[in-house]
Amino acid sequence: MPFLKRPPTSPPLSTLLDIKSQKCGLRHTVFSASGNEYTGEWQNNKKHGKGNQVWKKSGAIYNGEWKFGKRDGYGTYSILLPESKKYVKKYCGEWTDGKKHGYGTYFYKNSSVYEGEWSEDQRSGWGRIYYANGDIYEGKWLKDKNHGEGIFIFSNGNRYEGSWREGKKDGRGKFYYCDKGQLYEGLWVDGVPKCGTLSDFGRDATPMPAKYQIPKVHLIDTQLVLREAESAYLGRF
Repeated sequence: MPFLKRPPTSPPLSTLLDIKSQKCGLRHTVFSASGNEYTGEWQNNKKHGKGNQVWKKSGAIYNGEWKFGKRDGYGTYSILLPESKKYVKKYCGEWTDGKKHGYGTYFYKNSSVYEGEWSEDQRSGWGRIYYANGDIYEGKWLKDKNHGEGIFIFSNGNRYEGSWREGKKDGRGKFYYCDKGQLYEGLWVDGVPKCGTLSDFGRDATPMPAKYQIPKVHLIDTQLVLREAESAYLGRF
């Protein structure tokens, strides 16, 4: 009677050792070859879940959620200031596939602060930024630039309300010269007002009113004149 060799009922020892060495679940601090440190959850040998990463070269820290080895979910990224050896927050918010994506707040080196929507590491969607000099912009963004409808409030109280394109006033908008008591309404192209009307606005309440009032325009059809002047630019929109 021939001898039949039974197939092994368990995987080879090398396979078992490989499975056992795979990082899965909550682990103590793991050091990479570059000296980076990670403390947190793993799945299939990849950072997955909640964890804390420290980069040795820059000293930066990320504390938050991970998905298959990349920052994904909600987390905070902080950097180390070499002069004071203190940590400061740079970004606090949502991540996707290792990039800022969703809603979050970013702290700039010059003390400006942006809070709003992100798309693949760029400001895109609705957002508000507080500049270090006191200016504020609130509105739409696209690829890190003001794009769409938005309001820009200057530190001196003046403000622009209207359309933007690639970081510049472009389209129809209103500019309130609150320091002089004047209002411009009209069309802007590439950051420059092209055609519109300038009128007095809250003149009596302004700190530095213009010396002379703006005379009234005596035209039969003011809007017709404006439409004719705008026609040279409307093809762009």
